[in-house]
Amino acid sequence: MKKLALTAGIILSITSGAAMAHGEFTGYLLSATDGSLVRDGNGNCIKTPNSTIGFDATECTGQMAAAPAAPAEPKEVTRPVFKKFALYFDFNSSEVGGLANIVDYIKSLSYLEGVKLVGHADPIGSDEYNQALSLKRAQNTAAALKEAGVTDWKLGVDAQGEKAPMANCTGKGAQLIACLRPDRRVDVEVTGEITEKQM
Repeated sequence: MKKLALTAGIILSITSGAAMAHGEFTGYLLSATDGSLVRDGNGNCIKTPNSTIGFDATECTGQMAAAPAAPAEPKEVTRPVFKKFALYFDFNSSEVGGLANIVDYIKSLSYLEGVKLVGHADPIGSDEYNQALSLKRAQNTAAALKEAGVTDWKLGVDAQGEKAPMANCTGKGAQLIACLRPDRRVDVEVTGEITEKQM
């Protein structure tokens, strides 16, 4: 038995050396005489303990298995968008402030169809004065957007004076003025398209 085990060990050592000599069949047991692939009783190739991961043992070709398919590239999808903003003003003022979020949104679009600006005023004062004030607010907002890089012909300006109130207030003086803040605004409506990547 010891002699038989020793003989088998020598054969295995020789065939393993042959396998290393034939790099194209790395990971398979080769014949020591002619370097051919050694198969078991069922005709399957015999892999060695140091078989290289990634080789196709089923077909026993000695070739690398096909690499996994690359992940799909994200697709660019364009969709229409419509978003509203409200820009608020101090009492009896048409000075524009707080445009950054509106400008950033417009710049994020792949295509800008247009920006509609509608000015409003609170009911304190005459109708004529409030109409003019609401128009001035819308015009100043358009000028600020143009200065920020928005094409002027895509800007539409309108004014409604005190005709579209948002607040429902009572009282007088500073308390009333503070309560009426939602009426002192320019409604900004942005229409366009945005392009996003989707898997």
